[in-house]
Amino acid sequence: MMTRNRRVAIAAAALMVVGTGAGVSIAAGTGDDAETDVGITGQELDRATEVALGYVGEGRVTETEVGDEESYYEVEVTLEDGTQVDVQLDASFNVVSSDADIRDDD
Repeated sequence: MMTRNRRVAIAAAALMVVGTGAGVSIAAGTGDDAETDVGITGQELDRATEVALGYVGEGRVTETEVGDEESYYEVEVTLEDGTQVDVQLDASFNVVSSDADIRDDD
């Protein structure tokens, strides 16, 4: 027969395992509701901005992301007409692809 202290210790250990698993899931971005978008910062932001604006030719950077599902860096450039261009960069800041989100004002 288990003593009360032993049951409490087992329950506490089980909660710790579940809590640790949830924390790892969130940190790894595998939870359904986990927010995983991390913006580019520092010198990397400066370089990514320079490359993306040079590639697009105009606009302003409105959003960035590290570890995008399509590339290492993603830089969103908004043009004067409101069109958003997502420029995908590899870890060496080379453009690997881009696509424009064309607005439909209908």
